[in-house]
Amino acid sequence: MSGVLTMNPVPRDTTGRAAGTDGPPAPVGRVINLRDERDGLRTVAHVERDLPPGGIPEYLAARRSGVRSFVLWADPDRRQRLATLVTVSVNDGVGTYRVLGDRGEPIGTLVREKALSGRGLRTRWTVTQPGCPEAVGYKGRIFWWYVWWLLLPVQTVVATLALLSGSGDVARGPRRIVWRAGGEAPLEFRSDKDELHLHAPWCDWRVGAALVALVPTFEGWLGHPWDDKKK
Repeated sequence: MSGVLTMNPVPRDTTGRAAGTDGPPAPVGRVINLRDERDGLRTVAHVERDLPPGGIPEYLAARRSGVRSFVLWADPDRRQRLATLVTVSVNDGVGTYRVLGDRGEPIGTLVREKALSGRGLRTRWTVTQPGCPEAVGYKGRIFWWYVWWLLLPVQTVVATLALLSGSGDVARGPRRIVWRAGGEAPLEFRSDKDELHLHAPWCDWRVGAALVALVPTFEGWLGHPWDDKKK
């Protein structure tokens, strides 16, 4: 399908419920919105970490090696599961993640190959869906990476001053990703608003929703990954 996916936090539950407190669990705190020409803007999923038996501490420990696990719910109270993202393997800078449907069936595979891990100078993302062409995208354009590296000495000074003063900002590396499959570009991640554009009608929005949740978790030390919170 065609459309634009974004992930956004929702206001805190008005009852004041929070994870780990007595009583019913708090509703899911992040939503996936889809905007298209037919239905306009609407919420299509509620996303949260799928915690292992050891809870948040175990998730954060595994996260450092590249492991990720999310659940996409149809509602904020977790009554219906739409999809699940699980980690298949993480080795030598290459992470493979599978997206499962509501019945546990595989609906897509996402592979992230870290920059300089053997495939080139840029991080490589591969998206596959059953019966669809493989789509490959690279993080940032080469030209803007050259510009960013040329400005790195200046950014290092800015970062040092920001740490000392507690203010200021540092330019992040190029983050836009355009996936190619044959002669078309079915997917595009626009970093200015963290939007995932679905350009091809064969794109499964559930796979796109998992992807728009996954990509920001690899933001590095300059970013603010949503899944690294301690509570």
